[in-house]
Amino acid sequence: MRYLIVLLSLVISVSSVSAQILSEREQSRVVDEILNERFNVLLPQLMDRTGIDMWVVISREYNEDPVLKTMLPSTWLSARRTTMLVFYRNAEKNQIEKLAIARYNVGESIKASWDMKKFPDQWDALKDIIVQRNPKKIGINTSVDYGHADGLDHTHHGMLMKALPEALRTRVVSAEPLAVAWLETRTEREMQIYPKLVKISHDIIAEGFSAKVITPGVTTTDDLVWWFRQKVTSMGLETWFHPSVAIQRNDTANFEHLRSFSDRPKGDVVRPGDLLHVDFGITYLRLNTDVQQHAYVLRPGETDAPASLKKAFANGNRLQDILTSQFNTGRTGNEMLLSALSQAKSEGIVPSIYTHPLGLHGHAAGPTIGMWDMQQGVPGSGDYRLYPRTAYSIELNASTFIPEWGKEIRIMLEEDGFYDGSTFYYIGGRQQKMHLVKYF
Repeated sequence: MRYLIVLLSLVISVSSVSAQILSEREQSRVVDEILNERFNVLLPQLMDRTGIDMWVVISREYNEDPVLKTMLPSTWLSARRTTMLVFYRNAEKNQIEKLAIARYNVGESIKASWDMKKFPDQWDALKDIIVQRNPKKIGINTSVDYGHADGLDHTHHGMLMKALPEALRTRVVSAEPLAVAWLETRTEREMQIYPKLVKISHDIIAEGFSAKVITPGVTTTDDLVWWFRQKVTSMGLETWFHPSVAIQRNDTANFEHLRSFSDRPKGDVVRPGDLLHVDFGITYLRLNTDVQQHAYVLRPGETDAPASLKKAFANGNRLQDILTSQFNTGRTGNEMLLSALSQAKSEGIVPSIYTHPLGLHGHAAGPTIGMWDMQQGVPGSGDYRLYPRTAYSIELNASTFIPEWGKEIRIMLEEDGFYDGSTFYYIGGRQQKMHLVKYF
């Protein structure tokens, strides 16, 4: 009987989420339109900003450079053989060339530029394109601080350097600043789409954290995790990480980061009086969300969460406000982290901040603003500066003592936001009240 109840409670109702998902064909059209805008409008600006006038991106099929995967047309699911792309920016003429050393165009924007009769060897064709344009800086995807920008493999690095004339080898530089800028900068079209992604994410969480799905005494945290996974799949979406659901309650267990993030009990049965937490995100139109929210399971006779839990939740919201008030162009992730932690502690909040960029990846490139085990600053990616038109998962927690439980709890929040160069705002709002699960 228990399993029948669980099965019924986890039946998927796709229509309950209001947002309409585009067909695969329409998604393909939108992805390619966005990609063309990024190549033709955004990329020249970023190349001018970083001073890299040629960007060479080389990748092998099934060993794709993370940057290259964001440049492939919607109908390409991987690189083909050895894929070579060259972007050349002539700022004086306000021109940008987008070339593929390939037999065929790479989408609509990148034109095939390999004369196989003249250059049977692909590397000779690449060399000729570079020599003819005589760039000042040749950016390649190597990076110490960002895996996203370190996609040129060892073999191809050696082959490229061997192919180049000695005079051009000295002009080869890391394309890290350009690669990170490409990944982190959002276009107008992307920011028209992003609110829809966040709304879908919020709606799914609201449905999962409701009596429609949860039956106290029956439903387990693992049931909820798989409900979220199935919900995403049934809607024709994808997730970039496995969701997680955890419980804090009036017991002797204390919060512990490794237990919370990687070693959660899978079979915890949800009970009245529990504080639930979910970490959840989706991928749609090549963009990602990353959201953490809380729910309280009402006990018989209750109409709201206890005042102590509401106060703890307010501390979490206040910590969000403190952090996002630090967003100013040119500040590093570490500067924002340390300033926010200092202010929070001065207000009596016990903070932990581990905020990250968001966009074409879930844990994306850009300024890292703390890690849960690096609250003094993050060398490398934490020293990267804040730029306009960038998105972030405001991820953090605030610890508060709950007298009736005799212990501290953590309000662990994560909401997706955007910095436009002067103002930070939450793309689809943020949770300011706990979801309430009323089952009686």
